[in-house]
Amino acid sequence: MPRFLIQATYTSEGAKGLLDEGGSGRRAAVEQVVSGLGGSVEAVYFAFGEDDIVLIVDFPDPVSMAAVSLAVKASGGLHTRATPLLTVAEIDEAARRQVSFRPPGA
Repeated sequence: MPRFLIQATYTSEGAKGLLDEGGSGRRAAVEQVVSGLGGSVEAVYFAFGEDDIVLIVDFPDPVSMAAVSLAVKASGGLHTRATPLLTVAEIDEAARRQVSFRPPGA
């Protein structure tokens, strides 16, 4: 199942919602969305600095991640970025594949 790192920053409206609901309320909302698309939440961390919340989630396919991303961004409550995560075995497989590539100017 594809795994993703999600890093997000709350807008002022999103931060007001977090203050009202608390961290456990937001985690429950995340779990509901992710499980509703057949996925699971591996980790949820709140942070301060550039990111306000960091999550690791599994989805059955990248389209499910894209659907969530679109819905969250359309809400206006968060600015997010999602990074696909690969296992060591997946990188090993990628390293074994032959790729014919010519760099620019070569």
